[in-house]
Amino acid sequence: MYNILIVDDERIERNGIIMLLKRLSINAGIVEAANGKEAYEYLCSDEAEHIDILLTDVKMPFMDGITLIKKLNEDNIKLKTIIFSGYNEFEYAKLAVKLGVKDYILKPVDPVEFENTIKKVCAELDEERIHTSNYNKQADFVKQFYLYSLLNKADTKGILENDDFLRSYNRLILIEFNTDFFGKYDGGDANILTLADCMGDIEYQYLNLNTQQSVILIKDEAKALSMDLLKNMLEKLHNYIFGKTGQFMYAAVSDIIDDYHRISDMMDELENLMSNKFYQTNNYIFTNDISDKMPVFVQIDDDVLMKQMKQDIKMKDVTFLRIHFDALCKKYRSQSNFSHIYIKFVFSNLLKDFYDALPGANEDEFASQIDKLYTSEDFNCIMDIVNHNIDILEKSFISNPLTMHREIETVKEYIHNHYSEELGAQQLADMVYLAPSYLSSLFKKETGQNLSKYIKQYRMEKAKELLTDTNMKIVNISEKTGYPNVSYFCQSFREYFGVSPQKFRDKGEVL
Repeated sequence: MYNILIVDDERIERNGIIMLLKRLSINAGIVEAANGKEAYEYLCSDEAEHIDILLTDVKMPFMDGITLIKKLNEDNIKLKTIIFSGYNEFEYAKLAVKLGVKDYILKPVDPVEFENTIKKVCAELDEERIHTSNYNKQADFVKQFYLYSLLNKADTKGILENDDFLRSYNRLILIEFNTDFFGKYDGGDANILTLADCMGDIEYQYLNLNTQQSVILIKDEAKALSMDLLKNMLEKLHNYIFGKTGQFMYAAVSDIIDDYHRISDMMDELENLMSNKFYQTNNYIFTNDISDKMPVFVQIDDDVLMKQMKQDIKMKDVTFLRIHFDALCKKYRSQSNFSHIYIKFVFSNLLKDFYDALPGANEDEFASQIDKLYTSEDFNCIMDIVNHNIDILEKSFISNPLTMHREIETVKEYIHNHYSEELGAQQLADMVYLAPSYLSSLFKKETGQNLSKYIKQYRMEKAKELLTDTNMKIVNISEKTGYPNVSYFCQSFREYFGVSPQKFRDKGEVL
């Protein structure tokens, strides 16, 4: 569509121009002004539509056409200008050229000449719009690739000359799923925030990192967005996703970023914050607010907690074991109707589970701990005994690097053999009988890499091999490397390598 402003002090002349425009059947919005002053005031007003083409007479009261064009040039108001005038004077024509006027049409206006002029100007506008659109898309991609590299601590040298655009971002939100949500999700060109319609007037940059993680960079230069408002936005997003897919979404929200150079470090902090999802089963939004980190266990049945602690021991998840133990202790402290014998019986069973999990456990030491437990005079003493044995259990888990190495190698081998299938932290943790949080911690300690990043890296390298060494179709390579959604595969490949799969194959580029 083209917005056209017609300026002439004669209504009959304006009507004639409008009639000629309608005959051309172009999609145009038309605005009229009776003189240059009226046109200038309109173009400078907040209510004005963006005008693409200015059709103006020369001789008019209050402000003539030449003065109008001069003032618009001074104000850097960009539009295509066509003069139509009854004055066939060389000086007018020469001045019009100097002012950048596209054409000078004499009255009475010749319909054929008018049609040719309008079509020529519209063609120029179309070409400029395509160029601007392509430039903006390219600039957006470079910025996204820079952000992707920055958040993944990859080399950003040479990608951008200036990273000042990061100054406008002052809060970071990490979105995460336990499954390959983004690998299966297909929202077309719209991201999940657009579809959920949860951002309101908040300005943001959305960036997908891998099949399980995405990042939202919030623009809030006035620092006016409260944490409550952000939580409400994330709750709306979570409810939308859960309602549509049944998937549980987690979010970690950073503090305000005062130095944009810390965005990369902030990502590490968010991943650490996100680890709370394995401990806080009733929470899915995590912040640095201490109150958010307090797990709540209200009136949970003893049998449920005992079963959870058995599972914690099996999964070698000492952190969760301590949380469940503390919950049981708080319950007993708050309710004095439990007998001392019953409490000692419950905790003696827990100690037995501890010693069953210890390799080469000493039966005499176990008997000694049970004796201490039953002869304890107060509840604090019982807690000290159990906590002491939890410490022993934890040291046993940590002091066995061979087991840790074997478990990580098992996970890596499974990834190498099953990278074409869905891979999630929960699934891999279950395979080696570990808690997802403990597996993630072990994996990073052993390999120096985040588990989800390792999976993506392996899939991308396999995709590169298939593109280089085979003639397999890209859609088949996508499925072969664990991406059922080929659009998402192409996006991930371009984010990882900086070029699309097709361009990589066409150029035979070595990355």
